[in-house]
Amino acid sequence: MRTIYLDALKNKKHTHTPMWIMRQAGRYLPEYRYVRSKFQNFMTMCKNAQACCEVALQPLDRFDLDASIVFSDILTIPEAMGMKLEFIPGTGPVFDNPIQSDKQISLLDTKYAIDKLTYVYDAVSTTKQAIKNRVPLIGFCGSPWTLAAYMVEGHGSKQFTKLRQMMYAQPKMLQNLLDKLTQVTCIYLSEQIKSGADAIMIFDTWGGLLSHHTYQIFSLNYMQTITQFIKTHHPDTPVTLFTKGGGLWLDKIAQSGCDAAGIDWSISIKQARGFVNDSIALQGNLDPAALYGSDESIIQEVKAILSTQRDNHRYIFNLGHGVYPDINPDKVKVMVEAVREFGCKNQS
Repeated sequence: MRTIYLDALKNKKHTHTPMWIMRQAGRYLPEYRYVRSKFQNFMTMCKNAQACCEVALQPLDRFDLDASIVFSDILTIPEAMGMKLEFIPGTGPVFDNPIQSDKQISLLDTKYAIDKLTYVYDAVSTTKQAIKNRVPLIGFCGSPWTLAAYMVEGHGSKQFTKLRQMMYAQPKMLQNLLDKLTQVTCIYLSEQIKSGADAIMIFDTWGGLLSHHTYQIFSLNYMQTITQFIKTHHPDTPVTLFTKGGGLWLDKIAQSGCDAAGIDWSISIKQARGFVNDSIALQGNLDPAALYGSDESIIQEVKAILSTQRDNHRYIFNLGHGVYPDINPDKVKVMVEAVREFGCKNQS
């Protein structure tokens, strides 16, 4: 298996800058849209292991990537805990009965939720077998804070005011919800690892909404608990934490026990490196919107990021968030080829 992605995470010698792409399997690929068209809705496709495997392998066939990621969704856990989830075209994920009370939280199923998520473990094992050790497979989850954001708000939002109102007005209620989500998430990720995941990534998509003080309390503490659980039960499995908009908290993230931190485009690699002092790997940084540019501008953006990495090998090239659905796949190819041309070589 080509292990440079894992080697970078584990601070081992590797041959060149590793890379993969957040949402590398997704709507920007016509072959993905073809598979998706066979299913009535998104979650039906997510519960089909063969379909998840097929779309997870599609970007590996198109691009020279160093990792695959299981195809699933971060909201599988809330659904398994008993919340009715729908993906509505033009709106996105919607829960029809958002969390507003302690009673609703008490009714969330933590006992059997893990058993209801076997379709994810099946997707992991099916994909792992089909990859045939070409590259490592990444398992993932949403952070408890990010899951709670959708569960309390009921849908996506720019500000998630209902969630933040609960945080300040009823903090114990929110912490009870986060505790339950953390409990399930620990086992969920462990089962993904047992099914074949070689590394784990925790997506804290909405952590950037928090203040410096509340981030530690309501987001990072729970991700740290999950990370420590993984490190205790699966010590050889590296963990990456990604808080979108969380660049200024990288020093705290680095102290959580994780192996790497994802960074968006709001902070420079140099600034990020100053926060973590080479104690963990960094991943990401390219603005996904850069892929709307010309081939030359994409190459220059890639070179600008890679030029900061010549003296440090604990870096994984990636976008600062997922590929946008209307990106031309040819532009992604330009980016990948630029990373291969200008990435660090013969690192030690």
